Amino acid sequence: MSPFRVIIIDDSEMAREGIRLILESDDAFEVVAEGTSGEEALGLCQQWMPDLVLMDIRMPGLGGLEATRLLKQQLPYIKVVMVTVSDDIAHLFEALKKGAQGYLLKNMKPDEWHEYLKAIAVDEAPMTRELAFRILKELSPIGSEGVQENPLTTRETEILGLVAKGMSNKEISSRLDISEHTVKNHLKNILQKLHLENRVQLARYAYEQGWMRKFPN
Repeated sequence: MSPFRVIIIDDSEMAREGIRLILESDDAFEVVAEGTSGEEALGLCQQWMPDLVLMDIRMPGLGGLEATRLLKQQLPYIKVVMVTVSDDIAHLFEALKKGAQGYLLKNMKPDEWHEYLKAIAVDEAPMTRELAFRILKELSPIGSEGVQENPLTTRETEILGLVAKGMSNKEISSRLDISEHTVKNHLKNILQKLHLENRVQLARYAYEQGWMRKFPN
């Protein structure tokens, strides 16, 4: 399997070096380019077409959040992970609204970076239960308008419920006594039916439509 191609965007040379060292300690990642601003991020992504972009939030000029929004418009397949020293939950919500797939703190251990980024790259990064309910509270107020009929099968609905509760593919496989391959195929079908891209969007959509009330604990 080819390594995941990564671009690092951070206006701090020290931060870029630290992130590069973390990634280069695992053969699963290849740093193909680095930049110092949101403007550079857009140009470098067009040039290198990476799998992952690690984007700082606060930078001079075009900041990481707005750069992420523009990048996802131009190259929606690229996975963007915000990297920051701040654990302010407001930043997390704003990053998700701009289209980011993940959020990393710079003080996390290297092994945690590796595991999380690999999961992001293959659309298997789980959400914690706390994050799922914070998304419900902050981003997805449920009302009576706009609720749609659930187009999913019983099994697909069951799997969606477990994804929204923060379970990984392996945990879902064990819970339902089916293979991980089967879980992945179900998720592909679910995403296609709902016209969504990733697990965070799945959980949010389920909350918006009021389906979570039907899911088992």
